[in-house]
Amino acid sequence: MSQSFVRYDKPFEGVASITLQRPEALNAINMTMRDDLWTYIQAALIDPDVRVLIVRGESPRAFSAGADISEFGTAPSLHQSREARRQRDLWALLEDLPIPAIAALHGFCFGAGIELPLYCDLRIAAKDTRIGLPEVTLGYIPSAGGTQLMPRIAPLGAATGLILSGEPVDAERALAWGIVHRVVPRSELDATVDRAAQRLAAVDPLLASALKRSIRRGLDLPLSAAIRQDTQTARRLTNTLSDR
Repeated sequence: MSQSFVRYDKPFEGVASITLQRPEALNAINMTMRDDLWTYIQAALIDPDVRVLIVRGESPRAFSAGADISEFGTAPSLHQSREARRQRDLWALLEDLPIPAIAALHGFCFGAGIELPLYCDLRIAAKDTRIGLPEVTLGYIPSAGGTQLMPRIAPLGAATGLILSGEPVDAERALAWGIVHRVVPRSELDATVDRAAQRLAAVDPLLASALKRSIRRGLDLPLSAAIRQDTQTARRLTNTLSDR
């Protein structure tokens, strides 16, 4: 059996935890890790007991330093590479995730190592976190959603600067720009994330899913249409919950 670079466990009722565990490579995301992430996220989605997902990185220096560039161009063919990504599209899976997700960030969060957390609903960072999209310095663009996610989360000017310069920012700057929701001492990171996950796990899963769906859909609608959509969603949700 091939080595797994992801650990999956359920530390609390209603909570699943996925941990990147390739510390010798700063949790760089290779093809095996990407497939493992897809597999374990699917496992969380089909588990009726899981209401919240946590994503962590097991390394003293990094949540993840990004995609494993040593694998670039190693696929047998471009067609096979694209087909593998289509069949196991990790980023589309995260985009449509119906349950709340929390990213616990520390150390280096570069490239795909910050793009993955941008798909999460909450990002809690240790004070030593450094966030960057360095792809431009390597001659390509962020390919896991960074060019679209970052400008939807951070102010446009700040997001543009990050993407075009490739220069990282520290946790306090990321907090000021809204990239992360909270900054805590490294020693408090896991406990803070666990408490947040347990609070979210107490929310009715139908309600949590409806809220996520309303937020995502509303971003692409005019304000008046988005408010009408919310009204319809609230009415349907009330009827569903009252029928239980």
